[in-house]
Order: sequence, then structure tokens, then C-alpha cells
Amino acid sequence: MPPVEMLGPRVWSSVRQGLSRGLCRNKGAWASGEGRKVDIAGIYPPVTTPFTATAEVDYEKLEENLHKLSTFPFRGFVVQGSNGEFPLLTSSERLEVVSRVRQATSKDKLLLAGSGCESTQATVEMTLSMAQVGADAALVVTPCYYRGRMSSAALIHHYTKVADLSPIPVVLYSVPANTGLDLPVDAVVTLSQHPNIVGIKDSGGDVTRIGLIVHKTRRQDFHVLAGSAGFLLAGYAVGAVGGICALANVLGAQVCQLERLCLTGQWEDAQKLQHRLIEPNTAVSSQPLAPKSGGVCVLIGAGARESTGVPTQALPFQKVPLENIPGWELLVPPQKILTSDKVEPHCFSNLSVH
Repeated sequence: MPPVEMLGPRVWSSVRQGLSRGLCRNKGAWASGEGRKVDIAGIYPPVTTPFTATAEVDYEKLEENLHKLSTFPFRGFVVQGSNGEFPLLTSSERLEVVSRVRQATSKDKLLLAGSGCESTQATVEMTLSMAQVGADAALVVTPCYYRGRMSSAALIHHYTKVADLSPIPVVLYSVPANTGLDLPVDAVVTLSQHPNIVGIKDSGGDVTRIGLIVHKTRRQDFHVLAGSAGFLLAGYAVGAVGGICALANVLGAQVCQLERLCLTGQWEDAQKLQHRLIEPNTAVSSQPLAPKSGGVCVLIGAGARESTGVPTQALPFQKVPLENIPGWELLVPPQKILTSDKVEPHCFSNLSVH
């Protein structure tokens, strides 16, 4: 399969031709994801985008990371979310990353691809293109540049148009820390009735809001994913069905174990594990980490792209020994979470988590 950079112009051309032919005529078929209903329940690591020292996407390191992540019982992978730094990539790079991840992962793993853009037309085109390169569902972040105009009505209109024309199911994405905009509950409830909108990733951390969304959408085939391991247990307690958790990039076994404990009603053990994951989750989410020269393996900080108006360049590596992070303790193997045994977190090449 040729690289997406070569396919890009043809992809965009075919998308526009399709739209001009009136894809809306097929809305009934497309709105159901061509008859497919996707169960999004489970744990997903939001895959990061590694960069080279010259700020190019490092596809080799990306595939290395995916190989390691594939050893854990995740439901699938999220690509081009906030963790993947999608706003800093070109359209061709965004599509190429999705294509590479699809080729490198098992077909039984769901691939949720972030296709959100600022305009409705651009989001539709990106969603169609991501479906063509292998995405199973589209994770669509709220447009936010004109956040003052993003009323419930405007957001309902935006997401409805995207879902109407998308050949794959749509997952709403609310991440107010990055967008300054919470997708209103009333808009979520209305959108949950669309046959091609299957759920929401809520990263706001407001468990009351998550519970309210679960309650108000209970009659729809619609599910909520917690946006962080920091409130994963709380999310399950109020009806969430899984999580898209940055910490799963580092402690995948433990995050999956927390899922299992919640699903089997072992709430006391789940609480103990959740407590021990809070500080590691904060550390992973707040700073890039790098490996020590030897010994314990930790998360690796990557070169990243800056959006400061200066020429694109790689950010310097920051070496932070794992044990120097306040409150960190090495977690024990999932099957022995109540013992004193130690385990080393898994290690990735050129990986950053935000």
C-alpha cells in the first residue's frame, strides 16, 4: 500500500466528488455505519505520535510502541487524540499515522481515530478519509476556536452533519482542558439519539456529569468512556463502560486489571488499585519522562512539535528518574495486587504522554 502522502490528493479529490454527488442521499445507510453497530466498551491507550530529532513523524518508533502495546488486553487503540498531538500534524500525516496503526495492529482491535477539525466540512472530509485508511470509528472533538458561538444548537448541527455522512460510527469527544469547551449535557442527550453516534469520551473529570449523561442516555444505544485513569473507578461506578487512559501507555496491565475488578464487582480491591494509580497517572499526564541509563524502565519523552510561531523543531528530552516523582511506587503484577511484589512498568521508544 503506498504511503498516504501519495494518496492524499486522490483521497481529498474522491471525498469532494462523493460529497458533490450527494452523499446525503445515502444518509439512511451511512448513519448506521453501513449496518455495523460498534461496541466501544473497554480500555484504550491514546497512542502518542513519536517524532524524530528533526520533528518528522517517526513511524518506526510508532510501530515499535504498537507492538509493545499489543501485548495487553486492550479493546483497541485511539489514534490522533490529544495524546497524538493531532493539531500539530498535517492532514497527510494524520492519515498516514492512522494507516500505519491499522496495518500494525490486529483487526480485532478497534481503531478509534481523531478526525475533528474546526469546520464541519473539514471534519466530514477527514472522517471519510480516515475511514478509507482503516479507522473503525471516528473520535470527534468539539470545534473550539469560536467557542463563544458554540451553543448547544451549533454543536448539535455540527455533529449531526458529521454523523449523517460518516461511513463509520462517531464518538463524541469533550476535553475542556484543551478546548475550553464542555460539550453540554443537553447536546449529548440529543446527539445520543442519532443512530451513528455511539458514545462519548468525557475527559472533564466531573463524575456527576458522567453519571448524568449515563442516566439521561440510558434508553439509547450510547456509552460513556472515562477520559483518564485518574477517575476510571468513579466512572465505572456511575455507569461508564471503559476508558481512554494515557496511563495505559505505561501501566497497561494495571489499568486493564482495574477494569476487570470493576466489571466483576470487586470494588474494595478496585479502590485500592485506583488509589495507587492516581499519582502515577498525574505524573504521566503532567510531564514528559525519559529512561534512566539503566535499571528501571520508565516512560520516554519524545521530541515534539511546537506551536509558538517559531520554526518546527524537536523539544529536548527531559530525563526524570521514575523514583524521583513524588508519590510514585512501583505497582505489583495485576494478579498479585495485594502483595508486596514489585513489577517494572513497560518501556517505550521515543514516547511522550500529555
